[in-house]
Amino acid sequence: LAEFKECFSLYDKKQKGKIDAKDLITVMRCLGTSPTFMQHMSIHSSCEKTGELDFSTFLTMMHRQMQQEDPKTEILEALRMTDKQKKGYIQASELRAKLTILGEKLTNKEVDELFKEANIKSNGNVNYEQFTEMVTLPPVDY
Repeated sequence: LAEFKECFSLYDKKQKGKIDAKDLITVMRCLGTSPTFMQHMSIHSSCEKTGELDFSTFLTMMHRQMQQEDPKTEILEALRMTDKQKKGYIQASELRAKLTILGEKLTNKEVDELFKEANIKSNGNVNYEQFTEMVTLPPVDY
């Protein structure tokens, strides 16, 4: 909630507790969501009256958006498609290639760190369900 409030406040240029509708998608993306074009249009039409929205409305929209997105399922589906024999694992080299080439590309060093944390040997196999579980755990908050 604090992270949402902080990001919202950065775009509350007049400091009236409201942001412009045109900034909403940017704020949502800064907070890690990925609204589609259709969602973008729907959001804009719901803000048409004043062209602004307050924090409460923003929270409602963020909640809806986060309910629609499920990164764990998306990652698992992508890795399952790679597993042609449906054995429950893929080669670490294949996972490395996907992580460094597709989507938000990781560097080889980042993949090395991820593999180390997940106890994956670079020449071994990866149980993708366990891997997905590990990478989608919420970060530790000290």
